[in-house]
Amino acid sequence: MKEILVRFASYNHWANQQLVAVMLKLNAEQVMQDPGDTFPSLFKTVCHLWQGESIWYQRLQLTEQPVDPTASFSGSFTEACEAWLRQSLRLQEWVKQATEARLNHTIAFAPRKGEQVKLPVRDAVMDSCNHSTFYRGQLVRMLQQLGVKRVPATDYHRFKPKK
Repeated sequence: MKEILVRFASYNHWANQQLVAVMLKLNAEQVMQDPGDTFPSLFKTVCHLWQGESIWYQRLQLTEQPVDPTASFSGSFTEACEAWLRQSLRLQEWVKQATEARLNHTIAFAPRKGEQVKLPVRDAVMDSCNHSTFYRGQLVRMLQQLGVKRVPATDYHRFKPKK
C-alpha cells in the first residue's frame, strides 16, 4: 500500500507543478478573471488547493485545530502557487517517510462543528490527492476559457516517477 500512496502523492506534486508552470505565464488580470466557475478566479482556486492540501497535511500531523494558511494570506499569485507547491511536496515527503504502521493508523477530526470523522491515514492521503485532482480539472477548464492553447496533460499515465 505504501508504494501506491508514494506514487500518488508524487503524482499529485508533479501534476501541480505542470499547471503552475503554465499559470505563472499569465498576467495579473488573467489570474483574477472570473470564469464563472466554483471559485471566482485562478488565484482563488489555487488558494483553495493550497488550503485543502495544508489542512489534510495538518491532520496527518495530528494537529487538533488545523489552521487555514490562506486566511491571512495577502501575497501574490506567484507566492500562492509557490506555497501550494511546497505543501504538496511536504505531503509527498511525509508519505515517503511514513511507516506502514503509520499509514494504517486511524485519525479523528471534525471537518465541521458537531461532525466527528475517523479515517485511516491511507484514505486521508488519497482524499487529499483526489481533492486536488478535482480542482486541477477546474484549473484546466479555466485556463482553456482564458484562451491558453497549451494546457499540459496531467493524466496519471503521463507521470514518470523519479527512481
